[in-house]
Amino acid sequence: MSSDNRPSFPARAIITGGMPYGNKNLHFGHIGGVFVPADFFARFLRDRIGRENVLFVSGTDCYGSPIMEGYRKKVAEEGYEGSITDYVRANHDLQKEALDAYGISLDIYSGSGLEPAKPFHAQLSHDLISRLYERGYLRKMSTRQFYDVEAQQFLNGRQVVGRCPVQGCKSEKAYADECDLGHQFDPEELISPVSQLTGTRPELRPVDNWYFDLPAFRDDLEALMDEWDADPQVRAIVTQTVRESLVDPVIYVQGKFREAFDAVADQLPPHTLTEAEGNQSSFQVAFANWQDRDAAREVLEGAGVRFRTGKTLLPFRLTGNIDWGVPAPDLEDVTGLTVWVWPESLWAPISFTQTALATAPEGRYSSTDWRDWWCADDARVFQFIGQDNIYFYCIAQPAMWKALGWGLFQDTPVANYHILFMNKKASSSGQIKPPMAAELLDHYTAEQLRCHWLSLGLDQKAVSFSPKAFDTSVSHKDKKTGQDVLVRDDPRVVDPALKESAFLTNIFNRLARSCLYGVANACDGHLPVSQPHPEVVEECREATLAFERCAHGFDAHGALAVAEEFARAQNKRWGDASKAAKGDDEAYDQALADAFAALRTVTLLMHPAVPFGCELICEYLGFEKDLFFSWEHAFDTPAQLAALLGQTPEQHAVVALPPRFDFFKKHESQK
Repeated sequence: MSSDNRPSFPARAIITGGMPYGNKNLHFGHIGGVFVPADFFARFLRDRIGRENVLFVSGTDCYGSPIMEGYRKKVAEEGYEGSITDYVRANHDLQKEALDAYGISLDIYSGSGLEPAKPFHAQLSHDLISRLYERGYLRKMSTRQFYDVEAQQFLNGRQVVGRCPVQGCKSEKAYADECDLGHQFDPEELISPVSQLTGTRPELRPVDNWYFDLPAFRDDLEALMDEWDADPQVRAIVTQTVRESLVDPVIYVQGKFREAFDAVADQLPPHTLTEAEGNQSSFQVAFANWQDRDAAREVLEGAGVRFRTGKTLLPFRLTGNIDWGVPAPDLEDVTGLTVWVWPESLWAPISFTQTALATAPEGRYSSTDWRDWWCADDARVFQFIGQDNIYFYCIAQPAMWKALGWGLFQDTPVANYHILFMNKKASSSGQIKPPMAAELLDHYTAEQLRCHWLSLGLDQKAVSFSPKAFDTSVSHKDKKTGQDVLVRDDPRVVDPALKESAFLTNIFNRLARSCLYGVANACDGHLPVSQPHPEVVEECREATLAFERCAHGFDAHGALAVAEEFARAQNKRWGDASKAAKGDDEAYDQALADAFAALRTVTLLMHPAVPFGCELICEYLGFEKDLFFSWEHAFDTPAQLAALLGQTPEQHAVVALPPRFDFFKKHESQK
C-alpha cells in the first residue's frame, strides 16, 4: 500500500480499559464511556497491525476500601456468608459476563487479587515499591488517619465522608483523601468528616506510611505536557487538567478572616500574598513548596483562620493500613502495610500483560517478553480513561515510570468526557442511578448500543445517553384520561439511542443483501466477473484512508460518519445502476462488481464498531476473517482477495443467503 501521508502505527500495542471496582457489576457508563471506545480501537489495531501484535488488557480492581465497605455491608445487611474473595469473584464474573455480552474483545480480563494474575501482580507490586525505595524516591511520613472512637477502629478511605476542601470544587461527596471528582488532599483537610460506621465525627490519629516523592517530578511533567501538547493523539483536556496541578502550593483565605490572618502572618513560612480581585471573596497565599504550605496550615488552624487549599503536586501515598490489599514490602521499621489501591491499579496493566503472555498458547503473540510491549521503541500503550482519572494516569503514573528507571515509555492517554444519563451525571453511589449494562440488553442489541455510544463524540464534550426505554419524564397528558404519558410509552417520540442503528438495519443490511441475493440470481452464487469501475475503487480507497485517519486520532464518531456516508452513496449507486441494468446481464454484473467492492470496504471499516454483523457478512462472502479484515489488503476488492486464494471470481462461491435475512437485527422489543 502506498503511504499517502498516512498515520503511522506501532509494531506492537497495549490497550487498557481501566479497572472496575470489585464491589459491583458494570453500569452503562463503564461499557459505553470506556470499554466500547477501547474495544473499537483494539479491534481496529488488530486489523491494522495484526492480532499477534495487540494486547487488550483489563481486570477487576480487587482491593481497597470500596471493596471492604461493600463486603461489610453485604455481610451486615444481607447475611452474606462467603469470604471477601468469594464476594469479589462473584462481581468479577458478572463484570466479565457483561463485557462479553457487548463484544468487548479483551485478551485478558483477570483481577488483581484473583488467579491467574494475583501472583504476578503481588510480585510486581513488591518489586516496584522496593525499586522506588532503593532509588530514593520514597518518603516515610507520619500522617493522621481517621479513627472511630465508638467503633474502636481505624477507618478505611470509603468509611469516611465529608465535603471536598479543594478550592472551587463543588463536590459534596468526598472520602478520606479524595473526592468523587478525583481531587486529592490530606485527610485532615476533609471538611465535616463523618464515620460511615457510627455516624460520629472520627478522630485523626498518626500512622506511618510510604509516599512517592511526586513533587520532585514537576519539571519532568511540564516537559511531558509540552510533548503531549504537540501530540495529535493526546486530547487537550489531558494537558489542561495536568497543568492545573503543576503550580506552587496556594492557600485561599476568605476576606473576613483578613485581620486574624494578619495577626499571625509573620509566623508563616516565606509566602506571596495576592489580593482578591473582582468578585473573588478570598485572597491567595502562595508558598515555595508543599512543606511550607502545610506548616502555614497548622499556624492558621491554630489561629482559627478558615481556608481552602489549591491544587498542587503532593507526595503520592503508596501504602495504607487496611487488611484487604496487596502486601507491601517491609522497609526500615515500617511493617505490615498493604499497597494503596490507586497506585497498584496503575501498574496492574503490566501484571495483566505478564499474565496474558505467560498463559497464552505458544505463538499467539509476537513476543512473550512484557518489556517488548511496555519499553520497546516500536511499541505503544494506549490507556482509555475517564476525565476524572487524569490525575492518576497522567500525573502520578508518568512520574513513577520516570522514577523507576526501567525504560518504561510514557503512555498515550485517551481521556473521554463523562457520559451522562438523561442529561445528568449518574453514579451507582449517587442519587441518580444509571441502568446496569445488562439491563439495556432487554431493550437494545449490543451492536445498536455500540454504534450509538461511539457516535456520541465523548472526545469533545460530556454527552447525555437518553435511551427512550428508560426515560420516565413526562411527554404530555392524555387528552382522554388526563393522565401523564411518559416518554418511554409515547410512540410518537423517536428513540435517540436508535439513531445510528437505522444505518445498520437499513442501509448496511440492504447493501449486503443486494450483493448476495444478486449473485445468487445472476452469477450462480459466485463473485461477479466484471472489474469495478475505477471511480468506485478510488472512492473505496478514499473512504478507507479517511477512516484510518479518524481511528488513529481516536475519533470514533468521525470514523463511523465516514463509513456511513460512503455506504449511503454506494447503496444509491447500486440502486440506480441495478435498475438501469434490467435486461442487460453485462451491465448488471458490472453493477454487482461495484457493489461488492463497496460492501467489502464498508464491512472492513465497520468491523471495529459492529464486529458480529461484519464477521457474519465475511462468512457469507466465503472468506476467512484473518484475510478479509487485514489492512494489508485494505484496498483489495473481493475478486482480488479471491485471487490471493488462487481463485478466479467464477471459482469463489459465496454462501447462499436465506430469504429475508438480516445481518443487523432489531431488538425483539422494537419489532
